Amino acid sequence: MQIVLHVGAHFTDEDRLLKSLSKNRDNLAARGISLPKPSSYRRQLRSLLHSLGQMPVTDQLRDDFFAGLNDPSAEDPDRIILSHNDFFCVPKMAVRENLLYPKAVDRLLDMCNLFHQDEIEVHFAIRNPATFLPALVAAKKGETLEGMTRGAVPTALRWAETIGRIRENVPAIGLTVWCNEDTPLIWEQILRELAGVEATVPLEGGTDLLAEIMSDEGMERFHAYVQAHEGMTEIQKRRVIAAFLDKFALEDELEEELDLPGWSEEYVDALTDIYDEDVYEISRMPGVNLITP
Repeated sequence: MQIVLHVGAHFTDEDRLLKSLSKNRDNLAARGISLPKPSSYRRQLRSLLHSLGQMPVTDQLRDDFFAGLNDPSAEDPDRIILSHNDFFCVPKMAVRENLLYPKAVDRLLDMCNLFHQDEIEVHFAIRNPATFLPALVAAKKGETLEGMTRGAVPTALRWAETIGRIRENVPAIGLTVWCNEDTPLIWEQILRELAGVEATVPLEGGTDLLAEIMSDEGMERFHAYVQAHEGMTEIQKRRVIAAFLDKFALEDELEEELDLPGWSEEYVDALTDIYDEDVYEISRMPGVNLITP
């Protein structure tokens, strides 16, 4: 069995990937791909992994988990897609000791232990700490950055460290990563990577995220352009998307709150420069599938 685990990060897609993929539920099921309802596995999976230290790991535990998955469209799937933003931890535990998701390795080792006979893929988006940290703080009313991160230094945070830690300690899993900032340009490819289908397989929902940040006029013109230029490559289509966003993007949807005490524009720029270097470091890591525009 192929188990595809989408693990966030927090404050990236907010279940939009599942909504887009669900438009293809029957099509995916016909190809042996299951998209269970989150209510049938999110709480159950966390509870099961947390209890592994108190009970022996058996194939029956695995089989019982699969039996509880709710996807009437797929009877005997070869690939199961699970999405759980809190798989590594809840938001208040996402940053500790200058590390992003310090419990990631422990959670994945437990996952590999329970599903030792299956192929596991992990997919997740990373996000510029200049916007990720404010989102963490905003998620808990009255919290401060220092309290939420236990005094972490923002300029010390590196996604490459998290990914490198995963690769070193859980080398058997497949690892696909992308930047949240790029998602409007690469949304369709993200869907395909999760589903494990090729570019020739038709998928609905490939422009769902684009529709949230582009005007109705822009979307109408974009669809007309794509229809008039069939056969475009993914790279060509992304260039077209970028051009239409440049002209028709909804500015209010693109603006992000960076309202943290003491953060100047220069400091935000410095965090962004560090993030750019971080992404470059990830791009050079063997065994990591980094989706880029």
